[in-house]
Amino acid sequence: MSTIVTAADSAHFLALVPRLLGFTPTESLVVVPMSGGRSLGALRIDLPPSDTSADAVASTVIGMLCRVSGADGFAGVVFTEASAGRGLPGADLALALERSADACGLEVVDILTVAGTGWGSHFDERMPPGGRPLVELERHLPPLEGDQHEGAALPSAEPAATASVEVALRSLESALAVLCGIPAVDGTSERIDPAALEAGCALDDLPGLYEGCLDWDPASLDPMRTAVLAWCLARPSLRDVALVQWATDRRGGDTALDAQRRWEDGEDYPADLASVMWGEGEQPDPSRLEAALTLVRRVASRTPEAHRAGSLATAAWLAWSLGRSTHADRYAAEALQIEPEHGLAEIVRSFVAHAHLPDWAFRR
Repeated sequence: MSTIVTAADSAHFLALVPRLLGFTPTESLVVVPMSGGRSLGALRIDLPPSDTSADAVASTVIGMLCRVSGADGFAGVVFTEASAGRGLPGADLALALERSADACGLEVVDILTVAGTGWGSHFDERMPPGGRPLVELERHLPPLEGDQHEGAALPSAEPAATASVEVALRSLESALAVLCGIPAVDGTSERIDPAALEAGCALDDLPGLYEGCLDWDPASLDPMRTAVLAWCLARPSLRDVALVQWATDRRGGDTALDAQRRWEDGEDYPADLASVMWGEGEQPDPSRLEAALTLVRRVASRTPEAHRAGSLATAAWLAWSLGRSTHADRYAAEALQIEPEHGLAEIVRSFVAHAHLPDWAFRR
């Protein structure tokens, strides 16, 4: 959905930009694609290191803007704590963006900088030395709390809750050894918990489990439900079914599970299902992805570290699919600390490093 930005002046516009993002960015370049004077959302990237080519960064950013449906121009804002005492920071990047935009036929509405000591437009020839006072921005709207890292930390979990999930995981493995002949990881056996048997039976209808869990209350997740999801998400074939289903629907989960079984029997994996993992295809329902991410973050927080990499990598993909690359990179990095060669975590970190966003992020 497009957002109409009615800004009386540049100061008002800058006060509105954090509202488009939902946070106040730090050390960032934010570009606001426009169509006929209306904003189409906002894209944020980290400011590049000083030794990085400004033209290379600008080319990447303008390439992303060209993917936004209907965009005919943009406004750019550099957010940095650097001083504006010797001129607005980001001048080289502003010029490079202007060159790339001109080459691609995009109108440059304005490029501004909000620095640590002042703000201003790179196109304003009357800007006073050191920029304009930051207080001018606060007159329009109060600043938002938090930056792009806000909300990335996993929910807190008491040690007792994590210990309970560890017990539940052992019980689940013992139950699966009885139900399916899947041996426990440590080769031991113990009394079968009836709750573990019930959870193990739920795996007979994996899409049913994945669909039903979207209605669970993450805040009151019991140890066995946490364990069964952690167990599934630690196994790539089962995890990928979950991601496809949460990005589509129950029918998509059924199809993905059938495709996984056929692939294990030597058939090719369907390209349309694989493309979902790369961010292509129909735009997912954001509410499904949000529900899944909230749930998986809770699962990761309560799962013992040795079993947590799968949940963290799943959270990374879900965050990336929602356009939260900063959060995605954090979860993927944490997964790789536990399991250095975790495939999905490596893929998500590669997505983030190359500023690759899902195709649906560029559609209204």
